[in-house]
This record gives sequence, structure tokens and C-alpha cells, in this order.
Amino acid sequence: MKVFTAGVLGLALFGIAACGNSATERAATGGLGGAVVAGPAGAIVGGTVGAATAE
Repeated sequence: MKVFTAGVLGLALFGIAACGNSATERAATGGLGGAVVAGPAGAIVGGTVGAATAE
């Protein structure tokens, strides 16, 4: 059940990773979302996804 919950929260991470007007803001929201979902490793992944997301 934990794997399913982590998967669902991970998908939610991708939904909020693109929030922001600039690459810096998107990286910040992605990093915060990732930290909530998966801790430090999630923060790195979320920040990377957020920064790479184009408008």
C-alpha cells in the first residue's frame, strides 16, 4: 500500500512541478513537492523536473 500511495503522490508532484512564472519558481515548487513526497531525493528530482518544465 505504501508503494501505491507514493506513486499517487509522485504523480501529484508532476502536477505541481510546473507552478511558477520562471524556471527558478518552478524548480522551487517542484523541490518542495518532492521533499514532501520522498524526502531529500524527491526534492532533487522535483527541482529538476520543475526547472526542466517549459511553459
